[in-house]
Amino acid sequence: MRDINGSLARQSLLVALVCLVCDVSLFTLRGPLPEAGWRGWVILGGAVVVDGALAGAARYSGWVAAGHAALFVAAPLLLCTCTGFVVGNNAGVLVAGYRAGAWLRVGPAVVALAAMLAGVGAGELLGGGRGSNPALIAISMAVSAVLPWLVGRYTTARGAYIADLEREAEERRRHEAEAIHRAVLEERETIARDLHDVISHHVSAIGVHAGAARLGLPQGESPVRDSLGAVESASRSAMADLRRLLDLLHARGDEAAQPGLDNLDELLDTVRAAGLPVRLTVHGDVREVPGSLDVALYRIAQEALTNASRHGTGAVELALDRRRTEIVLAVTNETGRPSPQRDGAHRGLAGIRQRVTLFGGEVTYGQKDNNWQVKASFPLEVP
Repeated sequence: MRDINGSLARQSLLVALVCLVCDVSLFTLRGPLPEAGWRGWVILGGAVVVDGALAGAARYSGWVAAGHAALFVAAPLLLCTCTGFVVGNNAGVLVAGYRAGAWLRVGPAVVALAAMLAGVGAGELLGGGRGSNPALIAISMAVSAVLPWLVGRYTTARGAYIADLEREAEERRRHEAEAIHRAVLEERETIARDLHDVISHHVSAIGVHAGAARLGLPQGESPVRDSLGAVESASRSAMADLRRLLDLLHARGDEAAQPGLDNLDELLDTVRAAGLPVRLTVHGDVREVPGSLDVALYRIAQEALTNASRHGTGAVELALDRRRTEIVLAVTNETGRPSPQRDGAHRGLAGIRQRVTLFGGEVTYGQKDNNWQVKASFPLEVP
């Protein structure tokens, strides 16, 4: 706002300066300054004052217009007996009329117009040469007073109309954005409700039945007991992830935080509890990564470990390499012998590929000897 006000002030000053130069030059070159004596200097000084007033605040536009009208009358009163009568504010009176029409309310603007009409009309009558021709006087009044005033009123009305259109468009955009936001929230609520109704009850039932079956077994170590314990642990982890997703869909702020690389240890503990040996190696300096990329890396590791537990036959190695310009995640598991991946694995790999592509990274996966490897790399901004 301060820059706009300064720009308007500079522009008003420039307009006033141009009017002053034009009026003073015209009066000096064509006016009766040498013959008029002190009268000529009075008119010239008045022109300097009223033209300089054009740089003033908009609220004084009516008084400035009255000053120009007064000078238009004073010039013939003081100079009409001198040769080569010329008024001292030919350019300034036009700008004063425009300002009065553009910057004043209807009442003060009409009063200013009336004052200018009276001043211009009286000046033409007293100036000689046009007093005997009413048509010329009317034309001069229209050109010097009415026309600039009308242009000012038109400019203000057009600016107000454009401002109304822009305001309506902005309100329409805001309403549309609010409608879209409400629709997204409603859709997220629907998805959250469906997830809760369709998935959470079944996952909870799996955990409850697994716990009941484990408690029903004889005490002591048993592969079946360990497997049921792994099922319980996996169901609890699934419910925790599901609650985080539901919180995210419900937009509950900080509680909606999704798991990231800091949660890898919990993920690996769950996988180990299911009977799959996993080793984690981390290389490079610890660097903070964007939150969305942090979640993507966790989900890729989760999907790769899930595939390894389903289709692998041996230990799994998870390697995280934090480099200066990229971060690389590799999951390698033994498969015993080369074999095509099942449909579930293909769907999981497609999800991994989509996540990597979203961040402009690269992903490779495939069989090499008796190992299957998934390797994803993501570019990082250099600090």
